[in-house]
Amino acid sequence: MTLNQQSTIELSAATARLCFSARSDVGSVRKVNEDSILAQSPVFLVADGMGGHAQGDVASQTVLRVFDEHIARDLPSTPERILDAIHSSNDAVRDLSAADDFGTAVSGTTLAGIAFVDAGDDVGYHWMVFNVGDSRVYTWTDGVLTQLSVDHSAVQEMVDAGLISMEDAEKHPERNVITRAIGADEFVDADVWLLPAHNEQSFLICSDGLTKELDDAAIARVLATDIRSEGDERSIADQLVDEAIEHGGRDNVSVIYVESAFG
Repeated sequence: MTLNQQSTIELSAATARLCFSARSDVGSVRKVNEDSILAQSPVFLVADGMGGHAQGDVASQTVLRVFDEHIARDLPSTPERILDAIHSSNDAVRDLSAADDFGTAVSGTTLAGIAFVDAGDDVGYHWMVFNVGDSRVYTWTDGVLTQLSVDHSAVQEMVDAGLISMEDAEKHPERNVITRAIGADEFVDADVWLLPAHNEQSFLICSDGLTKELDDAAIARVLATDIRSEGDERSIADQLVDEAIEHGGRDNVSVIYVESAFG
């Protein structure tokens, strides 16, 4: 699945112009793509169905269906509606599993994304970042790639505790073990951030199929390279997915890149 689109959100005293590209690929090894992507203003998200779990692909697609039902297109949403969509997604994914299912029989998925929201008269328009699991959200600002989300994973907890380094985490045998997921528990604990919408902002959302193959420095090199000057018309999402596949593509790879201009 590949998308390369633009959209406009008309506001009372301003306009938000969005340009975005998105691609999800099965990769070079897997037989089924358990990733799903939603790139539909005002919400952009990646859901990575839990590999080895029942109906991982259905779980990630269920998240997209719930968000599509909850969020009006091409209009600012609200933090409350986004949180409701997250919690409703958790309920819907849990409904995929039988009452006596446990372990790898439980359907589940990660969720990472951004949404353009109206946070209220005294707060104004913001980008709302949300995350459950180890899919990621980054900003790309003035040539600097910054990870906004925090991985909900066993190795991240070990890094935070000072037990291993980030370099060790990338090779650790438990690097695929996540500690939070949509559908795993009765109540989902999502991390959320509100970033004021202003001027020009760029966001990268991806499944771990990208970050397993490319470290942050390699991702930044792709974002910093102007391939169009060489006649290559691929979108940024296409470039990143292609690079991940060239480096092995051992997992499904999903990327959404969003550029916004607000004013």
